[in-house]
Amino acid sequence: MSIFSSMETTGSALTAQRLRMDVVSSNLANIDTTRAKQVNGEWEPYRRKTVKLASQQSGPAFSNYLSAAIGRSDQSTGKGVKVTQINEDTETPFKLIYDPTDPDANDEGYVQTSNVDSLKEMTNLISATRSYEANVTAFNANKSMLSKALEIGK
Repeated sequence: MSIFSSMETTGSALTAQRLRMDVVSSNLANIDTTRAKQVNGEWEPYRRKTVKLASQQSGPAFSNYLSAAIGRSDQSTGKGVKVTQINEDTETPFKLIYDPTDPDANDEGYVQTSNVDSLKEMTNLISATRSYEANVTAFNANKSMLSKALEIGK
């Protein structure tokens, strides 16, 4: 286990949470977008995007096998978190708003708008922000401990 492994773990979490905040910001910016992309020749409203995170495994490294062979149990199990996918929310239906004057209105006068829910996005933004802040605190605490350890050596 490296002296900097906790910083690597925290750094990967900071990167992942920042990406979550970027995706939420994109969702909120496109909340009223009615023409995001064409599907089968028809314009489709913006679809909400979600971020999928997973544990970042380093795989079966030689050091893990060596530690197991000599009886040491301090094997590292992970190296942080990583973003595995950014998905479009295809399950939530688009919102329908009655506005017959809109050029995107259908024959009945309804306009399809994005499936972004501002309350859900703000909740996700607060969650990502709090996680980011917690990881910054952990990073600073680790940095302080390493600094104190270097002072002991003087």
